[in-house]
Amino acid sequence: MAAIAPLTGIKIIDLTKLAPGPHCTMILGDLGADIIKVEEPGAPTGRRAEQAGATGKVGRVVGFGSVPTNALARNKKSIGLNLKSEPGKEIYFKLARNADVVVEEFRPGVAKRLGIDYETLAARNPRLVYCAVTGFGQTGPFKNYVGHDLNYIATSGALSMIGRKDQPPSIPLNLLADYAGGGMHAAIGVLAALLARHQTGRGQYVDIAMLDGTMLLIAQALSTYFTTEKIPTRGYTSMDGAAPYYNLYETRDGKIITIGSVEPWFYANLCRALGCEQYITDQNNHAKWTEMLEHFAAIFKTRTRDEWFDYLSQSDICVGKMLTLDELEHDPQIRARNMIVEVETPTGEKVKQVGVSVKLSDTPGSIRSLAPKLGQHTEEVLGGLGYSKADIDRWRADGAIR
Repeated sequence: MAAIAPLTGIKIIDLTKLAPGPHCTMILGDLGADIIKVEEPGAPTGRRAEQAGATGKVGRVVGFGSVPTNALARNKKSIGLNLKSEPGKEIYFKLARNADVVVEEFRPGVAKRLGIDYETLAARNPRLVYCAVTGFGQTGPFKNYVGHDLNYIATSGALSMIGRKDQPPSIPLNLLADYAGGGMHAAIGVLAALLARHQTGRGQYVDIAMLDGTMLLIAQALSTYFTTEKIPTRGYTSMDGAAPYYNLYETRDGKIITIGSVEPWFYANLCRALGCEQYITDQNNHAKWTEMLEHFAAIFKTRTRDEWFDYLSQSDICVGKMLTLDELEHDPQIRARNMIVEVETPTGEKVKQVGVSVKLSDTPGSIRSLAPKLGQHTEEVLGGLGYSKADIDRWRADGAIR
């Protein structure tokens, strides 16, 4: 008997567009949830037109649209629905009446102005879990401010700690606030609310702020500050590039090897492997760190990255190759963990996808379908709600659906 996924039977309405929301629903979809992605039909207008530019399309580019390789849109069905139209709202309310979860990332107040907010939906479906993902949250003086990942990690304090000594902070892509602080925390919030519903019988509102999530990521650093009242300085601590035993080094072939030998026994193994036994007692001697960094750097230049990895990994040393994206699918560990997989499209083409990260022994997740085209499942979904073909054709002609 085939194993079922943990979220089989959970119905989710996905109103999200950009990174954090789609990342949240991708995680839930991988775990078996049935996701209906509600997208705006018709040609873009207003701000959507500005975003679309000369192509006349919005959100249909790699990372945001129906490109089969776009992992954020996998395991989802797409319907085109104009939520400002009366038919659009009627359809949406009917969907929400039978849904378990709604995920949106509107600015605070927008859902209420549209008449599709939590209070309106909960009156029709008290078991509904409603998750809103925003930058600064639904409360506080910044709640209506616009922003992106960089703004949130700056406000959280995280950005102040990322970077090299005597250099400006380094921008860590949009990984911290969008994906970890936003998307992953939203998925955790939804799962927690679903578990609570199992106990109380009621849904609830899940308020996810990317600022809050990013602050939780630096909980240990904040705890240290609250204890010592010392503000960390970039590039001067053991974890941000100052220590020779926790650093990256260029190798003979111009690639990068990373060393993370923090514990004294791993550090001693490193010194022995590099022929630097004289430094074994100097692990915490900050006065020696610059000398050691230079000495280690010179040694690492004598072999290639892969030669160093093969040698050091056999000596109980914390070592890792810095892989570029084109190398990932050839790495034996990534292959063994099925973190890059090939999925077949309906036309028989095979496309590569990042794999499912959560490994469950009895109820594993899976990639069941690739990114849909806008409105690909409109007729299927509306037919399932009991609407006739005449209704669907009329509403499509009116621009209420696609």
